[in-house]
Amino acid sequence: SCSAFAPIVQPTTAGWSKPALEKYLGADEKAWRTCDATLLIEDGKRFADLLVDQGTADGFLDEGLRPWLLEEACSKAGIALTLRMQDGYDHSYNFISTFMDDHLKWHAERLAK
Repeated sequence: SCSAFAPIVQPTTAGWSKPALEKYLGADEKAWRTCDATLLIEDGKRFADLLVDQGTADGFLDEGLRPWLLEEACSKAGIALTLRMQDGYDHSYNFISTFMDDHLKWHAERLAK
């Protein structure tokens, strides 16, 4: 199982993450695929199911995080994605602390199977 809070699902196309990818992985954009959830799925990587929580008031939502791209990739690949858009939450500690217990329980349920 795999879960995330407000992930950058496609850093290879997000303007503000490209400089970091280039700095750490070099200029060869093919090397960046290993850090891009949507491209990993496109390349055949699979999880049985995914849980993502995203705040609707996150200032990074539209420009960098773009969870709908993960939703599209999972849909095409037949991967079960639970994308929970949490109304009014931003990119803060409060957001994470509010839903952390849900993620721990979600993983525990899958490990118990």
